[in-house]
Amino acid sequence: MVEKTTGRKEEVVTREYTINLHKRLHGCTFKKKAPKAIKEIRKFAQKAMGTKDVRVDIKLNKQVWSRGIRSVPRRIRVRIARRRNDDEDAKEELYSLVTVAEIPPEGLKGLGTKVIEDDD
Repeated sequence: MVEKTTGRKEEVVTREYTINLHKRLHGCTFKKKAPKAIKEIRKFAQKAMGTKDVRVDIKLNKQVWSRGIRSVPRRIRVRIARRRNDDEDAKEELYSLVTVAEIPPEGLKGLGTKVIEDDD
């Protein structure tokens, strides 16, 4: 048997991703696009960071809903931080916080995943 290493998912890390919402919402009913976009962002963060507990920032929610329920932005740049849960009676010891990242003037295309170095 191969021993599983749990060390990688246990560390606290922050990364920036570009999420292509357009391909994730293709064929979705107009009146369900923005709620589905939030669910897809949660699903993306869950897969990328390996945590069940995903918290979406208010500013990110406003960014997705900024053009209404139907006209969701095609791509969105997010910063996902895996953090320790301070609550003692929490089920998960780590959670992911998804916030909106600043968009460079050149646009979002071609930007890869970027690891952010924390000072704390």
